[in-house]
Amino acid sequence: MMRYIIYGAGGIGGTVGARLFQNDREVILIARGEHLKAIQEKGLIFKTPLETVTLPIPCVGHPSEIDFKDGDLVFLCMKGQHTLQALEDLRDTAGQDIPVICCQNGVDNERMAARRFSHVYGMVVMLPASHLEPGVVQSESIKKTGILDAGCFPSGTDPTIKQVTKDLSESNFSANADERIMRWKYAKLLRNLGNSLQALCEPGPEARDIARMMTHEALDCYRTAGIDSATREEEMERRGDHMELWTIDGQQRGGGSSWQSIVRGTGSIETDYLNGEIVLLGRLHGVLTPANLVLQQMGVRLAKEGGKVGSYSLDEIRKRIVDAGGKF
Repeated sequence: MMRYIIYGAGGIGGTVGARLFQNDREVILIARGEHLKAIQEKGLIFKTPLETVTLPIPCVGHPSEIDFKDGDLVFLCMKGQHTLQALEDLRDTAGQDIPVICCQNGVDNERMAARRFSHVYGMVVMLPASHLEPGVVQSESIKKTGILDAGCFPSGTDPTIKQVTKDLSESNFSANADERIMRWKYAKLLRNLGNSLQALCEPGPEARDIARMMTHEALDCYRTAGIDSATREEEMERRGDHMELWTIDGQQRGGGSSWQSIVRGTGSIETDYLNGEIVLLGRLHGVLTPANLVLQQMGVRLAKEGGKVGSYSLDEIRKRIVDAGGKF
């Protein structure tokens, strides 16, 4: 039986680890700071619309505290800006042959991992979860906890990832082994381009013009670069009715991962690996990406300066995009 090392026990990692642990899989969490201290002292508090439980999952602060053995597998669940250091620390202690699953948004984590590890897997994350206070993670869906399809990077499947998706499927996730997993991750990237916008101004329907511009820029980059991406129709079919959001303690889910980073005052945001990925593709292939560039720059600045969610108006964001060469 595999032992699952969850590297980054926030909303996503904590939820994956909690569900596997509840299904009698062996799990070790890696966390940091006050979150680590709270889990070590009291256990991981796992909240869903249907239950609140405290799970005694072992938790450490660094891979060097783990005695790695055959059968171990690592879920990378930190945000993209923290991946490089995590990979270096992991290789130093576990070696290059340990299987690594990039259970993360964006498409650069797999490339970073494949430079250092022999067995790398991509995983699409469709999982509404939150982490806003130390020792606590929330999973807001009352049906399947989430969708976690996975495959070998850059393509294919193998017995390892088939066993992982089987274990996840038995732990209240919908999880398929998919030979072309990166086309799904590029499709998910399109949905994550609005993460920084949500953090900057808490937008509603009136921000659709900005969201459309970011998406159109990304699709132009995909076409020019020859990148295959699952269609919106394919995504909707895969999602089906697996997940339904519900309140926890009477509260609706506040926002996505970037919104949560700003609320917690972490000092960083994932936009360099979301909007920044489109900016990079644009620079490589001669495609203008003013909307993604502005959202990237503003998101980074908001996080570094300790700003608050909703610090900017939509009109200000639109003006900056126009000044950068965008047209509405």
